[in-house]
Amino acid sequence: MQLVGMLDSPFVRRVAIALTVLGVPFEHRPLSVFSTFDAFGRINPVVKAPTLVCDDGGVLMDSTLILQWAATLSPRRLQPAGGAALHHALRLTGLALAVCEKAVQIVYEHKLRPTEKLHAPWLERVTGQLLAACALLEDELARAPLPAPAQEIGDAGITIAVAWDFLQMMVPDTVAAAGYPTLAAYAEQAERLPAFATLPAR
Repeated sequence: MQLVGMLDSPFVRRVAIALTVLGVPFEHRPLSVFSTFDAFGRINPVVKAPTLVCDDGGVLMDSTLILQWAATLSPRRLQPAGGAALHHALRLTGLALAVCEKAVQIVYEHKLRPTEKLHAPWLERVTGQLLAACALLEDELARAPLPAPAQEIGDAGITIAVAWDFLQMMVPDTVAAAGYPTLAAYAEQAERLPAFATLPAR
């Protein structure tokens, strides 16, 4: 299998780390949706990262759907079997994905749009959504912690850690680490795991 996309994308990195944790072998092809748009388009005309090229040549996209497929290839589980534990994990994962989505929107607004055309009301709205998701994630994780990453890490933990790293890499002035000590501490522990250390975002 081939995973196509840059590891500075939180969605690509989420999949790469999860595949590694699952023990599912893959080749990483670091193509950019910007600088190598045409090469990416020859693999997936939609040019959406992450893209997974399966062994049969079939193409999947969207990090959550890719991980749903990957879960069928490994005996290792990334999600609790059900009940309250699954509900909690899915809530955390959803919040972490919202963090990624809103942070990416802020980055794109600043990097892709000319300064004189920045839309302040849109930026204010998206920033508010980002901060709301971070606050909810901090509170939820503090109230009901996940197991320590070194003991057990699943999709929720992977997504939280990847989201936090992306925030601190791209929008640290918007989401100051001091305001989210639980998130910061969890992500710091996760980043020490081999699956994270061998797949850095930068």
